[in-house]
Amino acid sequence: MPKSKTTMLEDQLCFSLYRANLEIGRAYQSLFDELGITYPQFLVLNSLWEKDGRTVGEIAQRLTLESSNITPLIKRLEAAGMLTRQRNPLDDRQVLVTLSEAGRALQGRCTLTDILQDSTGLKVAQLKELNASIQGLLQAFSDNRS
Repeated sequence: MPKSKTTMLEDQLCFSLYRANLEIGRAYQSLFDELGITYPQFLVLNSLWEKDGRTVGEIAQRLTLESSNITPLIKRLEAAGMLTRQRNPLDDRQVLVTLSEAGRALQGRCTLTDILQDSTGLKVAQLKELNASIQGLLQAFSDNRS
């Protein structure tokens, strides 16, 4: 049986996306350290900046994660004074998550586009085009699951 040719890592989309994710994480790390949050905590906050007062389930769905993965992040953010949790008065099975003033204030300090521009030299339009291409890839996965 003939030996198949190995595809170089750099020619594999999965490896390129993996490496890009690592580099973006490194670029953001000093800001997140300064703010006292982790990247997953930032994602939770960002979902609340989009729409405050989400349930834990809504946050999990927005981040495409399980609620059990979100709960520890929310508890740590609550302990840090970034948000509050309370039972939904209309359905006590749900927990509503709301930003505190400190959590809202972080939004203005999360200048991620500036960090990416400084780290890469890419212009905003280039970053938006790259993101649109990746969103297209994600949509193709979603369309093919249906």
